[in-house]
Amino acid sequence: MLELAVLGLLNEAPLHGYELRQRLKATLGTFRAFSYGSLYPSLRRMKAAGWITEDEGDAAVVAGAPPLTGRRGKVVYKLTADGKERLAELLAEAGPSAWEDETFGVHFAFFGQTDPEVRVRILEGRRSRLEERREGVATSIDRTRSRLDRYTLQLQEHGLESVEREVRWLTELIETERRSATTPRAVPDPAPPHTTTTGRGAP
Repeated sequence: MLELAVLGLLNEAPLHGYELRQRLKATLGTFRAFSYGSLYPSLRRMKAAGWITEDEGDAAVVAGAPPLTGRRGKVVYKLTADGKERLAELLAEAGPSAWEDETFGVHFAFFGQTDPEVRVRILEGRRSRLEERREGVATSIDRTRSRLDRYTLQLQEHGLESVEREVRWLTELIETERRSATTPRAVPDPAPPHTTTTGRGAP
């Protein structure tokens, strides 16, 4: 997921190292623990694969960044043509690996760069996975209700409600995606034919 996030962010714009770290923290930190220690080894691997390049940035400091010293702070990371192809491959993945808790959120963060049909398949897969989880949790609660104290029962019911909310949210997203796919785009009215008028006394 770090690979997808880095390539997705660099597809939007080249980024200084500091800015890339901040953007990754905002993107990945919402969905999973993110270690900066894993970033630079991943960047080196992606560079070796030819997916990104490093350029020396100018002396200006990225807005909001602390004073930077050394080469690392000045590096600008850019996506290559091979990197764009690799990103397209990652964005096209719509199987079970894109439905899990650890990965779905990151895929969703880059839905703006994802093909509409792939978006729907990922949403449907995620919903299917959660519906299975919902049935399992509901069955477990029914079987153990009489043996649980009220706090444990409330915790399990809270978890069930959370799953049900996400299922409803996914259903709304899927319906919106499908409506967008079937709604014809508005075609602008043809411009009226250009006419000219002549002033008084014109022949």
